[in-house]
Amino acid sequence: MLKQHIPSKLNSLLKTLALLGLVYIFLLSITLIGSSFKLMGKETAESIMHLVSNPVMGLVVGIFTTSLVQSSSLTTSLVVSMVAGHVLTIDLAIPIIMGANIGTSVTNLIVSIGHIRRSEEFERALGASIVHDFFNVLSVAVIFPLQLIFNIIGVSARAASGLFVNIGGLKFVNPLNTILKPVAEAIRDLFPNHPWIGIIIAFILLFVALRYLVVVMKSLVLKKIESFFDQYIFKTAFRALLLGMFFTALVQSSSITTSLVVPLAAAGVLSLKKIFPYDLGANVGTTITAFLASLATSNADAVTIAFSHLLFNVLGILIWLPLKNVPITMATVFARWSVRHRWIPIAYILFVFFLIPLLLILLMR
Repeated sequence: MLKQHIPSKLNSLLKTLALLGLVYIFLLSITLIGSSFKLMGKETAESIMHLVSNPVMGLVVGIFTTSLVQSSSLTTSLVVSMVAGHVLTIDLAIPIIMGANIGTSVTNLIVSIGHIRRSEEFERALGASIVHDFFNVLSVAVIFPLQLIFNIIGVSARAASGLFVNIGGLKFVNPLNTILKPVAEAIRDLFPNHPWIGIIIAFILLFVALRYLVVVMKSLVLKKIESFFDQYIFKTAFRALLLGMFFTALVQSSSITTSLVVPLAAAGVLSLKKIFPYDLGANVGTTITAFLASLATSNADAVTIAFSHLLFNVLGILIWLPLKNVPITMATVFARWSVRHRWIPIAYILFVFFLIPLLLILLMR
């Protein structure tokens, strides 16, 4: 019995180490994708933002630039600095922030495509990723018209910002950056003039990590993992929302935190209903980046934009968390269609995040 017990414990230890290694590779691939896209698109994003002449243009630019650089944090930080420098007005900056919320969900949609060859995994993974996008789109659909007519976010954010002006800059330590960023930059710097090579390497790492993450999780007694998440981590919607908020505030990247639950959904560890409030919390947590950028400027308008980002997400949660069945049903139906017609999610990503926004920018410029 003892001889059988030791190999069993050793086997579990090796699988746990393999799981940790695969999670690292997965997170590294997400970091490398973002880093490479930023290298390709940051200057382009800045030049596109200078074209914003009306709120609708601002919304479209927010979607496109965030999809281009794969980071809502970068987009919001750029907006904060441009408002502080009087390049953008608050009225034009707020729609960009709204668009950035939509654009940021492209990363976990791309992650879900990694499961496209395995139908059940793909349906669960896509549902878990697209529900974040549907929440953002529905929030914009309700709040954007109200903002145009009543300036509800601008008025509230300006009132709140007065309490925080002249506080001075703050800086948070990002623990994941210390283990991920140096490796991602080392890979990217191997091809300094060809960031697209970094993107290809990142996608290879992503697909390898996703393929074996699910395999290892299932072999580590899936029911025990599922029970642990259900009973402790995601026990209630409020707990899941707080987890998403604090984890995202800590690592300052909603792309990482929301993408991290996609393979868990694919493996059947987490349900769509458990993931939805976690995604909403991640939306709130990601606003910390704009706050840090705005406090460093000590500019009242910049702080107003940071509050606008927070208030937009809080208002979206107040509307759609009680009505969660709407985005969850939309995500479930979309995922089901996509399993039958696998071109749908790829077409959705290309058209919604890139082609349609780019076309509108060219027409409205």
